[in-house]
Amino acid sequence: MKLLKLLPVAAALIAAPTLGLAQDEGPSVGVNAATDTVFIFNSLLFLIGGFLVFWMAAGFSMLEAGMVRSKNVTMQLTKNISLFSIAAIMYYLIGYNLMYPLGDWAIGSDETGGYLSALFGPGVLEAVGVTADAADDYGYAATSSDFFFQLMFCATTASIVSGTLAERIKLWPFLVFVVVLTGIIYPLQASWDWGGGFLESQFGFSDFAGSTIVHSVGGWAALTGAIILGPRLGKYKDGKVNPIPGSNLALATLGTFILWMGWFGFNGGSQLAMGTVGDVADIGRVFANTNAAAAGGAVTALILTQVLYKKVDLTMVLNGALAGLVSITAEPLAPTLGAATLIGAVGGVIVVFTVPMLDKMKIDDVVGAIPVHLFAGIWGTLAVVFTGGYHGEATLGGQITGIVVIGLFVIVTSAVVWFILKMTMGIRVTEEAEIDGLDTAELGMEAYPEFSKG
Repeated sequence: MKLLKLLPVAAALIAAPTLGLAQDEGPSVGVNAATDTVFIFNSLLFLIGGFLVFWMAAGFSMLEAGMVRSKNVTMQLTKNISLFSIAAIMYYLIGYNLMYPLGDWAIGSDETGGYLSALFGPGVLEAVGVTADAADDYGYAATSSDFFFQLMFCATTASIVSGTLAERIKLWPFLVFVVVLTGIIYPLQASWDWGGGFLESQFGFSDFAGSTIVHSVGGWAALTGAIILGPRLGKYKDGKVNPIPGSNLALATLGTFILWMGWFGFNGGSQLAMGTVGDVADIGRVFANTNAAAAGGAVTALILTQVLYKKVDLTMVLNGALAGLVSITAEPLAPTLGAATLIGAVGGVIVVFTVPMLDKMKIDDVVGAIPVHLFAGIWGTLAVVFTGGYHGEATLGGQITGIVVIGLFVIVTSAVVWFILKMTMGIRVTEEAEIDGLDTAELGMEAYPEFSKG
């Protein structure tokens, strides 16, 4: 027994010389051990946050698959895996450099060399006389980890559009729109704040993780598309709103929980630093507030639907949780847990009242993405004023300016792209295809071939 007690001490003594030698040699690239530690943990935050946000792609897929009829499930799944892959390529080729025009995300030290080295590889550049300094990749965090993290936000924006326009849009025109959205529209407006642009520098616009920059942008693009595309057949007839139930609420619920989990990376990773005790404490606070807001939104929708409709509406509860998450995204650090819960609760109220409002306006949003991402995103951006924002200087005027400028930009650019697609390729399937379902009409395969069409 005494021997066993001595084992930890012996292990420490054996390790001590090794540790000493490692310190004597110094880091291979970094300046010192402290710099190495900050670099490692910052990069790790981007990577962990990035793959959590990536998992949200699965959440959107499951949510949409559950909220559409069975005859359109394969189409929604195809759109989601395709849009993410397109976003990854377009953000690499164009988007990231539009979003951060003053920075250099590649290995090289000069602006041109950096971008080209990422595009073609440093070996090719050296062969033509362009050199790249690998040490430039070593600083605050690995640039590749930052690129990976930011890409996930870009893809999320496109996912929002997919659900709204479900069950009546053609596949290829939608994917062409995704090319423009992820390559140009999203990164350009994001550069106005996150890229050090005029909304941040001149108006003090504050959007911690993207209630406006990500969610409202997806919402505006979806709203514009829904108006131009028109509602599904039979949705609005003889002055009545005809509900079209989804095929699988179990999948929709699973998708919501996956999105809820991914949001911890979405908001937590947006702290953008994990190299100090204070940063880690802030990340913990962001996680807690994010969770509280989702709970506030879900419970509010739960109670409101019971009061208004005498029965709880699960789809409203699911969207209430998501609206709470969107609402807290603009500022998940500054509020107390109580305030975060209330901010999320308002998001739940917004969903319950704006879903029927859109139906009265005959705007067909299949999954409720416009209330969740656009309306709750606007509310969340305004709510920053009540907590001061992560800069501590957010003003109502600055927040409204950001909302209006970004909203107008996305509406105009999206409308132009949608109209061009409508005039050239056509964006809506035929009535026959819509009745039969897009799975068989557009893809030739069904998600549930054993069952009758939904």
